[in-house]
Amino acid sequence: MSSYNEILKRYWGYDDFRGVQREIIESIGSGHDTLGLMPTGGGKSITFQVPAMALKGVCVVITPLIALMKDQVHHLRQIGIHAAAIYSGMQHDDIIRTLENCILGNTKLLYVSPERLSSQLFQKKLSHMQISFITVDEAHCISQWGYDFRPSYLEIANIRHLLPDVPILALTATATPPVVDDIQERLEFKEKRVFRMSFERKNLCYIVRNTPDKYYELIRILDQVEGSAIVYVRSRRHAREIAEHLSEASLSATFYHAGLDHADKDKRQRDWQHDRVRIMVATNAFGMGIDKADVRIVIHYDCPDSIEAYFQEAGRAGRDGKPAQAILLYNSSDNSKLMKRIDDTYPPRDYIREVYEHLAYYYQIATGDGYGVSHEFNMDEFCRRFHHFPIRVHAALQILQRAGYLDYDEEADHQARLRFLVGRDDLYRLRQVSPEEERVIIALLRNYGGLFADYGYVDEGTIAHQAGLTQPQTYDILKALAQRHLVDFIPRKQIPFIRYMQRREDKEHIHLPREIYEDRLEQYRERIKAMLNYVQSNDQCRSRQLLAYFGENMVNDCHQCDVCLANGGRLATKQGVKDASQKILSLLADHQRHSITELFRLQLPTEELNAALSYLVQEEYVYQEDGLIVTA
Repeated sequence: MSSYNEILKRYWGYDDFRGVQREIIESIGSGHDTLGLMPTGGGKSITFQVPAMALKGVCVVITPLIALMKDQVHHLRQIGIHAAAIYSGMQHDDIIRTLENCILGNTKLLYVSPERLSSQLFQKKLSHMQISFITVDEAHCISQWGYDFRPSYLEIANIRHLLPDVPILALTATATPPVVDDIQERLEFKEKRVFRMSFERKNLCYIVRNTPDKYYELIRILDQVEGSAIVYVRSRRHAREIAEHLSEASLSATFYHAGLDHADKDKRQRDWQHDRVRIMVATNAFGMGIDKADVRIVIHYDCPDSIEAYFQEAGRAGRDGKPAQAILLYNSSDNSKLMKRIDDTYPPRDYIREVYEHLAYYYQIATGDGYGVSHEFNMDEFCRRFHHFPIRVHAALQILQRAGYLDYDEEADHQARLRFLVGRDDLYRLRQVSPEEERVIIALLRNYGGLFADYGYVDEGTIAHQAGLTQPQTYDILKALAQRHLVDFIPRKQIPFIRYMQRREDKEHIHLPREIYEDRLEQYRERIKAMLNYVQSNDQCRSRQLLAYFGENMVNDCHQCDVCLANGGRLATKQGVKDASQKILSLLADHQRHSITELFRLQLPTEELNAALSYLVQEEYVYQEDGLIVTA
């Protein structure tokens, strides 16, 4: 066995470990159940990849993020480490081959999604493997007290029963003290063993900006701060609209959300990662596993619904250790929006029962039928037919899943399929085929049989690699070949699925236990309350507030957040606000509509400009409409 330092140097080029990496590695390497608490960018992957190389057997890595597991497998293979992944959408033969390689000892790290753990095939093959240890990434997902609880994570305890002598390494970047205890209990740790790396980010400046007009404040900030940026928004529509507005303002921007197809996501992500686009406007679907260290600013346009979510997303700024900012835009309308999320996330019990009944009508399932049957689920069609709103339906399905009635898989990954529409001889006689198209066709013929007779599953990444192209280029070529009726190409996509875990009940018999509904509703209310306390608190250092939430005491103020700067004498004074108000009213004295961007030219301090504008709007001296202001 090579020493941990030798492995680190050989494969990753680092001379030594950071923070608590060594302690975590030595603990799991000695066979102890271990929980590692490390902030975003703290180097979590090193803590299981290094001991996996040092120990005999295969390390099973459980993670909910398919994109992350693919990226890590690709990176590990590039540096000479045998790694593999199993996820939904793979062909059965590929799954068997991957598992057999693990049994034969040809794989050091096997990444799997938690949903795979309940598969009889996986469990049978697992019993024949030599397992070094099990890694549970995003371990807070197993906790009922966690902000991102996922029922599929509860299957991990069953794997533990199959492999009672195999140690578990749990890792998370967001865990409050109750969640820390719950993770160890649910993973059945033989003894409590926690290693904490301080969540303090000295290079990251946290700012809450109270502004009556978020859009123009966003433009102003992005004009002032150089470098790569992420702007988080709540909805898919908002992501597209904000990105379009930023582009119209001559700022380089694109958008990202879960509804985009895989090729489009990949292209947008790569454009941003390689600085071809500066600003990524995204929902919370973006960011997990994104390896870009030089993000200079993360802006939350919409207020998150938990400190955990905010801390994790804000932490994607400044991972290179250089100064960075995390700015949250806030105004009074956020209060009502956050309170509405409570009703949307935990709709009334009768509404949940109604969704369950409408689902039975949708699939025409009689009372007592349906057990074990899976159905594709078209959210838009369902909502149109039964007059529901998607957000509340999504919430109702998640609650029904926790109660054991349904399995709602909203990210079922279906691999691309393709069939040739011309014969093999006709294909060889084709003219006007570009060199790139020819390389793609050759890759298809070499890797997949039977495509002239029927549809076959194809992997765009494999085709791209053999053709010497990027995945977006390969996707575009396959679409072009389809438009010329040479192939029928069905792109890879995510289709939500619903599976009945019990026979259909009458809605009156649907039972939602207290721990499924009332307890989690109260937890959610508390998280919303904590978020509102954070954005409205102006008397304690932002870093201190965040760290205290996660049970960590910070000795000194950060001296760089908006609260620290305000307490250092930069708080807007009454006289300053009065003077700023007079200057704004003087600008508007012509009673014409003015763009808010004109206010920036008054060169007023940010705090005084925002406070003055808020005062004038509240007292109805001026009105705002579509980014324009005018005197009353």
